[in-house]
Amino acid sequence: MVRDALAVGVAVGLSGFAFGVTSAGAGLTVAQTCALSLLVFSGASQFALVGALGAGGSPFAAAAGAFFLGARNAFYGLRLSQLLRFPRAVRPFAAQWVIDETSAVTLAQPDRRSARIGFTVTGATIYLLWNLTTLLGALGASALGDPAAWGLDAAGPAVFLALLAPMLKGRRERMVAGLAVVLALACLPLLPAGVPVLVAALAAPVVLIAARRGTAREDAAATTAGQDTTDTTDITDATATTDTALRTGKH
Repeated sequence: MVRDALAVGVAVGLSGFAFGVTSAGAGLTVAQTCALSLLVFSGASQFALVGALGAGGSPFAAAAGAFFLGARNAFYGLRLSQLLRFPRAVRPFAAQWVIDETSAVTLAQPDRRSARIGFTVTGATIYLLWNLTTLLGALGASALGDPAAWGLDAAGPAVFLALLAPMLKGRRERMVAGLAVVLALACLPLLPAGVPVLVAALAAPVVLIAARRGTAREDAAATTAGQDTTDTTDITDATATTDTALRTGKH
């Protein structure tokens, strides 16, 4: 379990280098870049924020997009708080480590003790490596100059896709991602930078509502079919009973 937690922590933590490069390429200083990793500590939100700023978007739109992407961590926290049951004094510090990877490792454990160990090892490993590699990436990008000249501007989108890919497990998740891409591309030439991300967030409730309506229609159809079958059976039984009674009367 510790080995698995370390493996996840190292694999994810090293991708902080790409964030450091992307953030520096978007115009943020080394101090600003490191502050984001220290305080926000949510890869998808950080990439969305610096990506919107780098494209010329307003700070408000960039921050709003990052907020919506990071909101899922609050739902993770609700589940993990019941499972981990850390002391009250520890919870504010543990909340900083509630991300996709720590949640996945924690929820995969068979008991509370293993869950606490998995959460702590994964969170500590990712946090330390993410911040260290963020610093190295920002310093390296500053030393190299324009990251686009070296092709490093593609590092951010590539890592963002790598973070997204494991989440697309089911049909509904793929539908949300597909619709989000369509909405973002449609809004890209029409709206200021950063705003298409906010519009793309509408894909989740749209797909969820459509899925629920589809399920409701299927349930209604199944209920109707079952009722029709019951009615047919009742009619058949009644006909058979009547026929038997007539035959008995003739005899």
